[in-house]
Amino acid sequence: MTIFPFTPNWRQVAVRRKRAPGPGSARVLVVCAFLAASVSAIFFASAACAQQTSPAPSVVVQPGPPGAPSKTLPPSTRATLPPRSNADVEFMQGMILHHAQAVEMTAMIQSHTQNKDLRSLGARISSSQSDEIKFMKRWLAARGESVPKAMPNMPGMGMPGMDMPGMDTAHDTMALMPGMLTPAQMEALRKAKSSEFDRLFLVGMIQHHNGALTMVKDLFDTAGAGQDAELFNFATDADNSQRAEIKIMEAMLKKQTLEEKR
Repeated sequence: MTIFPFTPNWRQVAVRRKRAPGPGSARVLVVCAFLAASVSAIFFASAACAQQTSPAPSVVVQPGPPGAPSKTLPPSTRATLPPRSNADVEFMQGMILHHAQAVEMTAMIQSHTQNKDLRSLGARISSSQSDEIKFMKRWLAARGESVPKAMPNMPGMGMPGMDMPGMDTAHDTMALMPGMLTPAQMEALRKAKSSEFDRLFLVGMIQHHNGALTMVKDLFDTAGAGQDAELFNFATDADNSQRAEIKIMEAMLKKQTLEEKR
């Protein structure tokens, strides 16, 4: 029997086993991720606040004329509206009476014709021009200008005690407004019925609208006029809408003429 001697010099090796991560480790990872996200959010929030508290200085740029460069103006620059001209005031005063006659014409439709297309058109013209009359009165009153009285047979269109300087009656004003129907034309329209009324109304309103386009053109052709922002927008919109309505009325008149020839 062989006996092996005991050797005390053997090295003892400690083996460490890796442990699988438990629930506690997962919680630690979640907490670390939350803290990292919070720190990032605080960093970006601080950067955003710094940007908000230190805004870039405002720059005022004035466009140059065609072919010329723009100019950079100091931040203290303030825009000023150009002063209104006498032509602006006269345009608004005259257009009130001009619109008022159109409203009077449309008021006849209900009792003078059964034409559904004409009734629809008349309601549209009456509504839009009545609203525009109110706007023009407010525009004049806000600027301390006089508002013209209504023409005869148009109750509610004027403001008592406010007349246009240098004009004694609405008839004097009417003679100055392009496209407005004469007293004889208005009387013929009142007496007409059915298709005859339709024809006279369309012819008269086309004439009337064309007169308004002339008034707008004269306004913008006057040096220094039409620069007021509200007036410019109103005149431009009125021009566009009345051009569109002229095309509608011309088509209606053409249709009626063809039907009468059959």
